[in-house]
Amino acid sequence: MSSRRVPRIPEILELIGRPDPLRSSIQRRLDRCAGVVDVRSLARRRVPGAVFDYVDGAAMSESSLRRARLAFREVELTPRVLRDVSGVDTTTQILGGVSSLPIALAPTGFTRMMHHEGESAVVSAAGAAGIPYALSTLGTTSIEDVASAAPSARRWFQLYITRDRSQAEDLLARAAGHGYDTLILTVDTPVGGIRYREIRQGLTIPPRLSMGALADIALHPRWWMNAVTTEPLTFASMASTDGTVGDLLSRVLDPSVTGDDLAWIREHWSGRILVKGVQSVEDARLVADLGVDGIVLSNHGGRQVDLGTVPLELLPRVVDAVGGKVQVAIDGGILSGADVVASLAFGADFVLVGRAYLYGLMAGGQSGVARIIEILHKEIRTTMQLIGVSTIAESREAQVRLRSS
Repeated sequence: MSSRRVPRIPEILELIGRPDPLRSSIQRRLDRCAGVVDVRSLARRRVPGAVFDYVDGAAMSESSLRRARLAFREVELTPRVLRDVSGVDTTTQILGGVSSLPIALAPTGFTRMMHHEGESAVVSAAGAAGIPYALSTLGTTSIEDVASAAPSARRWFQLYITRDRSQAEDLLARAAGHGYDTLILTVDTPVGGIRYREIRQGLTIPPRLSMGALADIALHPRWWMNAVTTEPLTFASMASTDGTVGDLLSRVLDPSVTGDDLAWIREHWSGRILVKGVQSVEDARLVADLGVDGIVLSNHGGRQVDLGTVPLELLPRVVDAVGGKVQVAIDGGILSGADVVASLAFGADFVLVGRAYLYGLMAGGQSGVARIIEILHKEIRTTMQLIGVSTIAESREAQVRLRSS
């Protein structure tokens, strides 16, 4: 028989715990998020539906995005045992610089729509974590202001080649003059993709206060208050025009761009060049032979071609084809540290993460982005230990396969 006693209030309070008065309510919510999917759920509650769908959605049926994510669910890593993994090193070389993780934060457009702090919050979180951040041509914070927000962060600049080449020349000169060391040339966007969610939501540039938007104000007053009390939401490097982002891209981007245009870029850019949007072995060979420093296997997060290729499935063949000429990165569908390690095991030098950090930004600004990086860091480190590797180089030698292959 167990003896019983009267409960003591201090003991009960100790079991319940006390909230840290120095941590905000949103920080406490972020702390309770176990993974990226939890941060995504929090983000969905904190922003208007049109904003969430802009980040979460993809082209037409969204098949390209869905299959990219499903590919990671088909990965099988083979753990090796009886190995010393007491000291794990997640640092690696990315395009000539040291990164604390095999991750760079991908360029994303219209970022201040997700949270009023926008790109400044993202680059600050990346700089604090010691990983690169790429500013988009469609960014909502200027090249200069991003540099000022995080002077010590490693900054890259992403370029869309527009019909007005003088505009591109100006952007390249400004980026080089403010310490951006790598150019990401996106090549999968001769025109904008058709994104049903944006069309159905009536999402335009700048956002319009439709009846649906007015109803959303009542549900998300904090987001709307921040939107109307900070600088107007516009593209910092490109004149805003009416319509969806897809409409804008189709109007201003140059669909005649070919490999010959890389010579023009080299005239105006002396730093490293990363070509993003490669989706076939043949194009990987072509781009590698053009003398660039790296390629990104990417279907633009499924936001351009519906029914497109799956980067992870393409990765091993591309790595074999380019034979170490260039660094090979991958993006699309990466929602965990295990996905990052799987990409390395299939031959990637590093990965670009886009949607995942945007979920963090929507959920909690800079703190949300930092939480996403923290989650990925822990998951990468733990996955490495569990499969018996202690360095990023060893991760690339890990035993891995796609079960559907």
